[in-house]
Amino acid sequence: MADFSVLYLLGYALILLGLVGVILPLVPGPLLIWLGALVWAWGDGFARVNWVVLAVLGVLAALAWASDILLTTAMSRRSGVSWKAIGGAVVGGLVGGLLLVEIPIIGTLFGALVGAMLGMLVVEWLDKRNLRRALRATWSYLVSSLAASALEIVIAAAMIGIFVWQTWS
Repeated sequence: MADFSVLYLLGYALILLGLVGVILPLVPGPLLIWLGALVWAWGDGFARVNWVVLAVLGVLAALAWASDILLTTAMSRRSGVSWKAIGGAVVGGLVGGLLLVEIPIIGTLFGALVGAMLGMLVVEWLDKRNLRRALRATWSYLVSSLAASALEIVIAAAMIGIFVWQTWS
């Protein structure tokens, strides 16, 4: 029975880390939630959380991951953001998040957000030599990133809701 308790605790820890990962950049939140559900189900012998539930959670995790990438990219590209600027946002976000990693959670979030915006702004301005267009592109990227994050939070909440429903009903 001790092995099962360890798997339960590990499953809960992964789900909690996944919940944090929905907010923190670079941490694959929905994937960790799914992995936590899998580990927990394994500890339970797949009695309460079976393969069908795990498949549904897996589809939701894949949908969250894809929506994060596709929604941000599609909305940004639709408003005229160049691929170079999206690359600048990714690099800037990574650098900004790493620079403020000393301040737990808030520093990483703030650093990643500011870094991504500055990265995109600089690349768009260098590419188009028009500050107004660069600011518009950066604003579009910010709005699309926030929309994708909101959708990822909703999907993660649904995943946790399904897990709780299956484990406690």
